[in-house]
Amino acid sequence: MEKRIVATNRKARHQYHILETYEAGLALLGTEVKALREARVNLSDGYASFRDRELYLVSVHIGAYSHAGHESHDNLRERKLLLNRRELGKLRKAAVIKGQTLIPLSIYFREGWAKVDLAVCRGKQLHDKRRDIAERDLKRQVERAISRHRTGH
Repeated sequence: MEKRIVATNRKARHQYHILETYEAGLALLGTEVKALREARVNLSDGYASFRDRELYLVSVHIGAYSHAGHESHDNLRERKLLLNRRELGKLRKAAVIKGQTLIPLSIYFREGWAKVDLAVCRGKQLHDKRRDIAERDLKRQVERAISRHRTGH
């Protein structure tokens, strides 16, 4: 099963604790699919919300298709997410918990179909972000020390 990633939300893992992930299909217009294939998408401000028992992807910018005429799609329109009823029920329960939100992690094509990785997240506090940065710096220092020891410098 081929998975061609079009866009990732690089800020998501820095700003949120990822609790669960789900794969959802996207209901798109023709020019949106073509624009996705050109990787004209920005996930950084996107989130998912429920409206009338259906889940929608909100604030995800899919740019205009380069070969489209004057008639094109709305870049910031809400796009319906396609999940089965059981998954929608789990996500609805997770979304109503205070402090949790649904964030898109990546958009990709699997076997020709546009998919989105959706995560149930809880926002990180400032001290959590600082701890993550400190752990990353410590890991780099250890790796440098090991490589210096191996090379003899």
